[in-house]
Amino acid sequence: MKNKNKDIDMKDIELDNDGLPSDEDLDRLQRVIDMEIDGVSHKLPESESVDSEQNEDKIRIESLELELSSLKDKALRAMADADNVKKRAEREISAAKTFGIERFAVDMLSVHDNLSRALLTLDGKTRDDMGANAKNLLDGIELTEKDLILTLSRHGVKPVLGVGSKFDPNVHQAVAQIPSDEEKGNVATVMQTGFTLGDRTLRAAMVAVSTGPSKK
Repeated sequence: MKNKNKDIDMKDIELDNDGLPSDEDLDRLQRVIDMEIDGVSHKLPESESVDSEQNEDKIRIESLELELSSLKDKALRAMADADNVKKRAEREISAAKTFGIERFAVDMLSVHDNLSRALLTLDGKTRDDMGANAKNLLDGIELTEKDLILTLSRHGVKPVLGVGSKFDPNVHQAVAQIPSDEEKGNVATVMQTGFTLGDRTLRAAMVAVSTGPSKK
């Protein structure tokens, strides 16, 4: 940086006949050089200017780093939100596919109940007394009931476990407790078959719970 108080400027130096500056000019130039070396009136302002610029750069860098960190945080949050929205949408789509037939499935249960009741009214002796046509009709009803169960199962509607299974209040409705050969706490008899759809209970099974073998 140039010094405004310097004693001489290079263009002010007058050269003598042999192309060299005069002794006076050399003395003046030496004084300027000494002042530059000493740095009393020249280097201090320059040093302060450099320090000031460095501080400004440091503040600017810190500000940019803070802004960058904030932008990264916002980006990560946005990505997390987008991922959550995607997962929620996938769950809703899956639930819609699974439970979209819920009302239809409930209506179809009455068809199953009618077929089951028709079969329950016939004991082994009655079947033996039937003619060929009646037996064929009965076989057709049994086949229809099995086919209905398989069709419902393909769409996620499954019958609740019955006789011999552990009583589960989530899928069983106990209407009685009776002695039986089944272990205590297990289902002894099913009055009405229950059904589930996915993880939901469409209808609880009406059952009698075993109290264990009767004591003689």
